[in-house]
Amino acid sequence: MCVGLPAEVKQVKGATVVVDSSGVQREVSAELLSDLEPGDYVMIHAGSAIARITDDDEDEAEDVLDGIL
Repeated sequence: MCVGLPAEVKQVKGATVVVDSSGVQREVSAELLSDLEPGDYVMIHAGSAIARITDDDEDEAEDVLDGIL
């Protein structure tokens, strides 16, 4: 099973973005998405932002992960 992690975009650096996922910041590829801005929420998988999500989606994913971990 593959799991994506929700994250908030903190900084845009060309084709990469710095994201915050559960308090951990890291740099990931943003080549699959266009026009990302700080404050956007994305789903991260294998070092890439793969989808833009809403704040509500992020909250729901965090709740699910909290129940599993």
